[in-house]
Amino acid sequence: MLLAFLQAKVEGRVQGVYFRSFVKDKAISLGLTGYVRNTIHGEVEVKAEGDKGKLTELIAHLRTGPPRAKVERVEVAWSDYSGRFASFKIVY
Repeated sequence: MLLAFLQAKVEGRVQGVYFRSFVKDKAISLGLTGYVRNTIHGEVEVKAEGDKGKLTELIAHLRTGPPRAKVERVEVAWSDYSGRFASFKIVY
């Protein structure tokens, strides 16, 4: 298992459509840790750690979004696993 850290920014109609809960539920089901939050610029930011294959699954999920969302762009950056997160949560 290859561990990694993912930082993603999701743009489009992604606030006010339950996107953060959508991400949290998927991340927890994949055994990932980290957080999801809205940004002041109208995007959703995701920072997640765990198995790189599971993180890749999460990226595919981000590109789909929940039914009321309209994802226009997902920016992804990878780095080394840090182990700094104990769980996955929504940050307000």
